Amino acid sequence: MLCLPYLVSSAQNRAATSPLLLANPEAQPGRDRLRHLVIGSPEGVRATINLLHVLRYADQATWSQLVTVPRSGILITPEQGEVFSLLRRDRQLG
Repeated sequence: MLCLPYLVSSAQNRAATSPLLLANPEAQPGRDRLRHLVIGSPEGVRATINLLHVLRYADQATWSQLVTVPRSGILITPEQGEVFSLLRRDRQLG
């Protein structure tokens, strides 16, 4: 399972005023595509990825490299019939 969609290649060339576009590649037959976003400090994102790996939920290698969110934000394009749920959770520092 790929947990963060691949970046649209043209998004890398966009001005800082445009939102970052995330691609939504087709799911494999017989599979339900889920997209996980972990947004926070670089340390917090890495710690969460490591924890999900330890819990055997997602291998570290399946996550994309960290992507800096531009000031304009991120644009996620849903497919017909998709729904959205957001979990906000604080992480204890140090």
